[in-house]
Amino acid sequence: MSTPRRRRPPDASRRPTMADVAARAGVSRTLVSFILDGKPGASEETRQRVLAIAEEIGYRPDSAARLLAQGRSRTLGVMTDVRQLFQSELVTHIYPAAEHLGYEVLLSANLPDRTEATVVDSLLSHRCGALILLGPNADADFFRTVAARVPVVVACRRLPGVHAEDPLSTVRTNDAKGIRQAVDYLVGLGHSVIHHVDGGTDPGSADRSRAYKTAMRAHGLADEITVIPGAHNEDAGATAARMMLDKPTLPTAVLAGNDRCALGILDVFTRAGVDVPGQVSLVGYDDSRLSENPRIDLTTIHQDAPEIARTAVELAVQMLVEGPSRAADVVLEPTLIVRGTTAPPHY
Repeated sequence: MSTPRRRRPPDASRRPTMADVAARAGVSRTLVSFILDGKPGASEETRQRVLAIAEEIGYRPDSAARLLAQGRSRTLGVMTDVRQLFQSELVTHIYPAAEHLGYEVLLSANLPDRTEATVVDSLLSHRCGALILLGPNADADFFRTVAARVPVVVACRRLPGVHAEDPLSTVRTNDAKGIRQAVDYLVGLGHSVIHHVDGGTDPGSADRSRAYKTAMRAHGLADEITVIPGAHNEDAGATAARMMLDKPTLPTAVLAGNDRCALGILDVFTRAGVDVPGQVSLVGYDDSRLSENPRIDLTTIHQDAPEIARTAVELAVQMLVEGPSRAADVVLEPTLIVRGTTAPPHY
């Protein structure tokens, strides 16, 4: 009569494996894998026993091995517009956030002659495990199509209609609240003739323009609502400034779609001899590093670049390792930063 072989406990000097869990529970490794992945195929009693054993021996899924089995890498693909100052700041914070979690970063730029679809295809061709798209313009259906292939995080843009089961997360600033803070501040200074230069089709523009109109109406200034078509760049700001200079009178304050647009406005006004803020107060949006330059000193709405970057990386990694159930819409708070381009109106 043979003596039953006793199960050898896992070596305390090594990391417990799925095979150790299976041996302790007396089930197959495949069944353990199904249970830990939340798939059907086991009774409730077996599921609870396997989970308890995994907890008892300290088993943690090896995310690197799982990604390798799925044919994915520990590389996060990042799409960025190299012309946008704020996105450049996001990239500088994405690198350390990814490295802290043991991931690499691969950048690809979207340019006027390089579509977002081209950028995404390029990143996927390098087998990126997940994508972080900074300020993209595509519609929600495009993101869902991409998210069916890899987890996707969209930064600095609201995506209406995204479902919790989609492996698609967003991290953004509350643009409506930020614009409301700017309008409230200008009205508090005594301004009523406040123009808004919008961002055209650029990300966040529609929400910011809508918030401007809502805030103006809330202050009883519906008759003063003026939206000048623009874009999130200096040329658009310069064009809008020239349009305002061609009018018989200037507004007492201008709320730009972003800091780059505000810089274009500031340049044209300054060259035309318009005193900012003596004649016209000016507010931007983003709080990019250039806005705090002493020669610019732009009042603006602050977006927390380090926090947006860190959150985007964490969301991408969570969805990559744990699945689409980790998808989320994270909304961060904006902050009004008062500098030297705003003052009470001088009538």
